[in-house]
Amino acid sequence: MRLHLLLVACLLPLSVNPAIAGVKLKDIVEVEGVRGNDLVGYGLVVGLNGTGDGMRNIPYAEEALSNLLERLGINVQGENFRPKNVAAVLVTGTLPPFARAGSQIDVTISAIGDAKNLTGGMLIMTPLNAADGQIYAVAQGPVLVSGFAAEGDAASVTEGVPTSGTIPNGARVERELDFDFSEMKTLRLTLRSPDFTTAERVEGIINSKVGKPIATMLDSTAVEIILGNNFSSPAHLISAIENFEITPAQKARVVVDQRSGTIVLGSDVRISSVAVAQGNLSIRIRELPGVVQPNPFSRNGETIVIPRTDITVEESPDQKVAVLNENVTLADLVDGLNALGVSPREMIDILKSIKTAGALHAELIVQ
Repeated sequence: MRLHLLLVACLLPLSVNPAIAGVKLKDIVEVEGVRGNDLVGYGLVVGLNGTGDGMRNIPYAEEALSNLLERLGINVQGENFRPKNVAAVLVTGTLPPFARAGSQIDVTISAIGDAKNLTGGMLIMTPLNAADGQIYAVAQGPVLVSGFAAEGDAASVTEGVPTSGTIPNGARVERELDFDFSEMKTLRLTLRSPDFTTAERVEGIINSKVGKPIATMLDSTAVEIILGNNFSSPAHLISAIENFEITPAQKARVVVDQRSGTIVLGSDVRISSVAVAQGNLSIRIRELPGVVQPNPFSRNGETIVIPRTDITVEESPDQKVAVLNENVTLADLVDGLNALGVSPREMIDILKSIKTAGALHAELIVQ
């Protein structure tokens, strides 16, 4: 008995702590206005080993290469200039918040023509524009490709995507965003997963920790904070509150991916009293035609095909009916469905039917 109580005492903290453990405030909210900005540009990758664009099929690649060479003082107009080591690409990246001139960001390179492989290529200086049409960064550097392609006369193999790659720190910021964070008098925290209860908890934890009612819940998504004279700057305010721990409220959800057969059920999923039956009926049809031929050397004979169809109906003899009682938990639901011996794809159909019957008290998200 003493050993049994000792084991219970040791296991109790392990089962309680995960339930009461909170998450940091900065992991569930975003500060309005503090965000990245997408950049895009059109450029050329050179130095490919004969795997670039076919200039006859991709005229814009030839035009871009000609313009590039002309800016460098080389005139190729009217020349039969059709290299195979050049590829037209789109360059994309994200300008992070508070990025300063001279800092570097990662960029992604994607072929837009009929280039087969970008391995070993070099991106030539490419300006990157934002949605306002202004140039905020310039990208250049060797392209890193994780996929590869190899082919012979009778076979070929492709692993990954050899027509797309990255350049770590491949773009240098040339222009800063016109955004002065230090001049803001109010801040608005936006929840990544909107929820009224979570927003109220965010309001409560900030006011209780700071000691003043500086936070106000606006709706299920936003909590507004008045800076006032409590902090010297918005940056100091965010630094003071972003590590506050909070337990977010979550909706009961069941996420289903039909393509892979993946099912993810939240711990708050509840099932009303319902009976589930899983049947396994299979019908197999086989065609076994017979052929009747005339006698040898017969002049008026004719070959006739006689159709023969074999239909077999099989039904699993060990069909089961499971009854799920009121307020069944996630563990009970999984155990009940596993008792039926259903596969993940069959379980998806069962969950849909339970939701249609009104017995699944959770949001069913089908992807």
